[in-house]
Amino acid sequence: MQDRANKNTFTFEMIDRLTEAFAEAGARQDVRAVVLTGYDSYFSSGGTQEGLRDLFEGRYRFTDKDLYSVALNCPLPVVAAMQGHGIGGGFVLGLFADLAVLARQSIYTANFMKYGFTPGMGATLVLPEKLGPALAQEMMLGAGNYRGEELQRRGAPFPVLPRESVLPHALELAASLAEKPRQSLVALKRHLSASLRARLPAFIEQELELHEQTFHQPEVRERIEALFGR
Repeated sequence: MQDRANKNTFTFEMIDRLTEAFAEAGARQDVRAVVLTGYDSYFSSGGTQEGLRDLFEGRYRFTDKDLYSVALNCPLPVVAAMQGHGIGGGFVLGLFADLAVLARQSIYTANFMKYGFTPGMGATLVLPEKLGPALAQEMMLGAGNYRGEELQRRGAPFPVLPRESVLPHALELAASLAEKPRQSLVALKRHLSASLRARLPAFIEQELELHEQTFHQPEVRERIEALFGR
């Protein structure tokens, strides 16, 4: 992902291109693993300010474009090389990968409640699943920023490396995966992700219901205008 002008936020072009790239990779018989990464100090910055305004106005729901599950639903194993900041939905996007590598100095945050609305994109499922319930609840309720090195101290079960080492390590992991037969990788990925895939639709419905309760408050619009990008 490299949309420098928008710092890898979820523009419609980014969503469409990323969805297309995953579909192409999953369909190719000569591909056995996928590495998802960003550029420089950005992995993914989550929703755009315009997108948050559309959610507030009810013109858009995060399920209208299914970006959140592209890594989960990819038939091949996906390694998220989160070398840069993972913000809100951008962090969630990486956590839905099968394997993840974080950077010590980068920021990771589930900052939905910073703007006054409840988490979406399957965050309420995948954060507790990957980080443990206590840390996940703290991240979602408090909406704070966490450096990779702090998440490592708090028990995050991922390699946490200097930023310049994240992508090389992820490529090594992918190369190791690619040594295995493709059919076996697909079968094991399907089995290992089955529980998460089965539970996700119910969590998405619950998150949409919570958005109906929390997104349309005047204070939320004020926060979107005042706090976005800070």
